[in-house]
Amino acid sequence: MYLRVSWFAASLLCGAVTVSSPGTAPAGDLKEHTLDAFQSYAALTERRVLGQAKATGPFLYLDHLPAMQRDRALADLRRGELFMERLETTGDDGRSIEIKDGLVHHWLGAVFVPGVGVDETLELIQDYDRHAEIYAPAVDDARIIERRGDDFRVFMRFRKKKIITVVVDTIHEVTYVHVAADRVYSISRTISVREVKDAGGASEIALPDGEGTGFLWRINSYWRFLERDGGTYIESESISLTRTIPFMVRWLVAPFVNDMPRAQLTHLLQTTRQALTNG
Repeated sequence: MYLRVSWFAASLLCGAVTVSSPGTAPAGDLKEHTLDAFQSYAALTERRVLGQAKATGPFLYLDHLPAMQRDRALADLRRGELFMERLETTGDDGRSIEIKDGLVHHWLGAVFVPGVGVDETLELIQDYDRHAEIYAPAVDDARIIERRGDDFRVFMRFRKKKIITVVVDTIHEVTYVHVAADRVYSISRTISVREVKDAGGASEIALPDGEGTGFLWRINSYWRFLERDGGTYIESESISLTRTIPFMVRWLVAPFVNDMPRAQLTHLLQTTRQALTNG
């Protein structure tokens, strides 16, 4: 097994970053103390996530909201709306967790797919060899490197363009856990994050993990799938780590760094719902 159930870590984007204009931003190599702080943040988040993964009763993040807020959010999902919320994990003392020389972007999104069960949903989600087709243009390439039952090792290349272009090559280790017949959660960790220069060009090169411009360093994803109310609720909680934003390039870089995690999660969930709805 590549990844033990005791930890649900990373998925979605880690990898390689290509800036359309070389020299637009200074290098932002990942520092050990920054990664350690991120892992502490992720571990505390995971403790809450796994504590909610019960075989009966509340299962979704939304199920644990105050009753009126929960009922309104679930009703909105059943009407076809997308739920998005910025989250923050705090320490046991209730204080924010300092990420020196880095930024954490923590988002949760949810959709509801009527008339589709958990098994059908997983069939699509686990069909990684087709993700470049399903999730284009955000996903340039995807393939299963190895599979052992519910454990996957997956390669994915992501592309995001907003003023500048970012290309990331990532390798993920993913585990799916069947809690009960109607509910499953997945744990995904990026084990390689490499920035790509001149992606698709003659001089394409993937930098060593943690080196480069630092627009994306790590991302952990926590997925929950619950079959209920005549369909399946899908939640995805992502925690991504990026560089801090130097003042001199903040006007250019800030919209990209701050908006990309939310935009990527939005695209992922909306595309998943559309693909399942269209069969």
